[in-house]
Amino acid sequence: MPTILLFLKAPRRKHVKTRLAHKVGPERALSTYRALVERQWRDLPHDATIEVHYTPRDAEFEMKQWLGHEHEYYPQSDGELGSRLTDSVAGAFSRGAKTVICIGGDCPELNASHFEQTTAMLNSGDDVVFGPSEDGGYYLIGLKTPEKALFQDIPWSTRSTLKSSLEQADKLGLRVGLLETLYDIDEASELERAINEGLIEPPT
Repeated sequence: MPTILLFLKAPRRKHVKTRLAHKVGPERALSTYRALVERQWRDLPHDATIEVHYTPRDAEFEMKQWLGHEHEYYPQSDGELGSRLTDSVAGAFSRGAKTVICIGGDCPELNASHFEQTTAMLNSGDDVVFGPSEDGGYYLIGLKTPEKALFQDIPWSTRSTLKSSLEQADKLGLRVGLLETLYDIDEASELERAINEGLIEPPT
């Protein structure tokens, strides 16, 4: 049974989907973010341990009001994404996780089958599993051990994020598994694509 770490921002206007907001406005961007996270929330495996890792630090009450009190909530540490991933993953393993899967909330195609595939690949010998995204990053990473060095010196939020991560994994001698390539929603065209594909409802 995996432990799934869901990395989220508090659903605040002008705090989420800022690139999208430049095109569709902050209200529609916020509605899109909430719809994406809620869709993802419904598709999480029922037998998994779920941890919500949120930002900013003062948002715990807000997050629980939104997503409920059933699962565990942890504030993300300070620093860039690599540091936050390192700390959150290490924390999950220290609490007894056997395998850890990290995701965000903005991949409209990510569903239960991807978690099943990731768990199967980790149980079959892969040390790390990536879910590549079309923009050059990754929408999911699964791990059997903390692998702190895997998150160091990575150009985050660029078209080289996955490439650099794969190179780092190779240097560390890790066996890597890859899922299918999916897309995240950061631009208006990607939002329109997800609506046309029936993955989310048009935001209000």
